[in-house]
Amino acid sequence: MDEREWLRLNRENWDDRVRVHAESAFYDLPGFRAGADPLRAVEVAEMGDVAGLRLLHLQCHMGQDTLAWARRGAEVTGVDFSAAAVEVARGLAEEEGLAERARFVVSDVYAAREALEGERFDAVYTGGGSLVWLPDLTRWAAVVADSLRPGGFVYLAEFHPVTDMLDEAGERVVGDYFDTSPGREDHPYTYTDGPELERTVSVQWRHPLGEVVSALAGAGLRIDFLRERPTTMFQRFTALERGAAGEFAFPAGRPSVPLMYAVRAVRE
Repeated sequence: MDEREWLRLNRENWDDRVRVHAESAFYDLPGFRAGADPLRAVEVAEMGDVAGLRLLHLQCHMGQDTLAWARRGAEVTGVDFSAAAVEVARGLAEEEGLAERARFVVSDVYAAREALEGERFDAVYTGGGSLVWLPDLTRWAAVVADSLRPGGFVYLAEFHPVTDMLDEAGERVVGDYFDTSPGREDHPYTYTDGPELERTVSVQWRHPLGEVVSALAGAGLRIDFLRERPTTMFQRFTALERGAAGEFAFPAGRPSVPLMYAVRAVRE
């Protein structure tokens, strides 16, 4: 499948997801408008103080995380290939009085440098569930590195690839960790609550952890840290339990695996 085909399928799928996500309890846009913070505390701590920074958010979807960084004082630019998602994001920025500190651009990741006319940033942020939509991480990392000014950093928080190996309970290995072949998916529902999709087909890729770190290092970035975590943002497996902070983890007393990870790297 060539790039035009998978990009078309994925864009149509995500354009369709927007109408579902915008009304979902999962994204809770009314709560966001009322001041709810969608960012995870550990990500805020690991990103550090962003006040006064120029921040680029790749694959920003409807812009809630992007605007949460703007609420913390950053000047933000969100990029997403779904025009429907960007329309929602721009509306939120206007409603929340953040339009002067937040802009949103329609572009796929690989074309972002051209869409942003070579502009550079103090920080690049990418949240969970982003890399699975990209076939070539070397190309992605080159975009990230070229988007940063010297001394700028990228922060990536992602779902751990080990989770793709396990069954629905999270108890048995049923998948090949090193299988990076494209997967054509056809699902009537997205990962949130809500009605069925009309554009149900998407194409996704798995990326082992070593591939992610090597791509960033190969783009000339210095790795500050790689941190694996035993918690995740949703009920990934039936065996997970929700903790007091709202994150999900395996029950105490039973073996665990990494469910998410975070990487921070600097352009020197």
